[in-house]
Amino acid sequence: MKKCVVVSDSFKGTVSSREICEIAQQVIPRHFPACEVVCIPVADGGEGTVDCFIQAMGAQRVEVTVTNALGEKSAAAYARIGELAIIEMAAAAGLPQVGALRCPGTATTYGVGELIAHAVDSGCRKILLGLGGSATNDGGCGCAAALGVRFYDADGQSFVPVGDTLGRIARIDTAEAEALLRSVEITVMCDVTNPLYGPTGAAYVFAPQKGADAEKVKSLDAGLRHFGDVIRSQYGLDVSAMPGAGAAGGMGAALMWFFKAQVLLGIESVLDTLEFNQVLNKVRFVITGEGSFDAQSLSGKAPIGVLTRARGQKKSVTLVAGQVQCGTDELRQLGFDAAYELRSFAESDADSMRRSRELIFEVGRRWAKDFKIHSI
Repeated sequence: MKKCVVVSDSFKGTVSSREICEIAQQVIPRHFPACEVVCIPVADGGEGTVDCFIQAMGAQRVEVTVTNALGEKSAAAYARIGELAIIEMAAAAGLPQVGALRCPGTATTYGVGELIAHAVDSGCRKILLGLGGSATNDGGCGCAAALGVRFYDADGQSFVPVGDTLGRIARIDTAEAEALLRSVEITVMCDVTNPLYGPTGAAYVFAPQKGADAEKVKSLDAGLRHFGDVIRSQYGLDVSAMPGAGAAGGMGAALMWFFKAQVLLGIESVLDTLEFNQVLNKVRFVITGEGSFDAQSLSGKAPIGVLTRARGQKKSVTLVAGQVQCGTDELRQLGFDAAYELRSFAESDADSMRRSRELIFEVGRRWAKDFKIHSI
């Protein structure tokens, strides 16, 4: 029997990666009985990452009460497999939590640190942390404070910085955090390469979507610049220009400096953890996708990560997306054998989004019939 692996990100706002897998398992065997379907729901570090690992690997869900981005107590969860904890920043400091109350100047990452601390206290020695979907711009200082980093102002008073108060930092003490995390390895899932501050930094690029107006963006950027200056003057290290330092409101800088975290493309970290190369050994066909396949996808989103590994083992790779903004020739040059776009089966973009589940069923039917013929 031939095998097909479906490894797709969600079609954000319409269909989750888990639902896509469920549809594939229903429709493909119906029209291609000789094909066994293996499903791996994935996310690249943002919202839904924990659920994907729970389904794909049978990981344990660990429920925790933490401080959310608004500073209120809130329920959150992470996934655990042995000594590995998979944490998504969005669970404790994400935009969905704040809703219309978006205020990056006061939002905190403290709850993310609480999740990490809970995992470490529970015996986890490896942390896989996704940085997608944050509502914050505190340079990761809240997270660091929850893990024992102490921040002091010019008067020697300890405080937990947020975006609006980064400029008050005069001195940093990392001794307690270093002791807590001495034997802990942290890997960060991140697809952002922005520096900490400046025109392409955390505040200017990402803070507007978190609720900041033009004046607030300037003040947030100044705070991040000061934060970087303090680290440089106290420790002799310039983290500001490191690729990814500006991820998640500057969280990348804190993770790279305070916790010596390794920053990897989200999909690469996920595929490594899922031992995807071993899965590929056992399949002939690969189906991957996301909501919109465009120029941004080429910088390392899920379909490209999957494609690269699959082509390395000479597997047939199909792309499925709500919209495909690349031509047929470009897709073939990339290495895709086929591509299906939901939009091409709909009357409009709105119709495509409204009927996403129905259209994915149709694409699954067409793929099964097309590749059943090719495999004879």
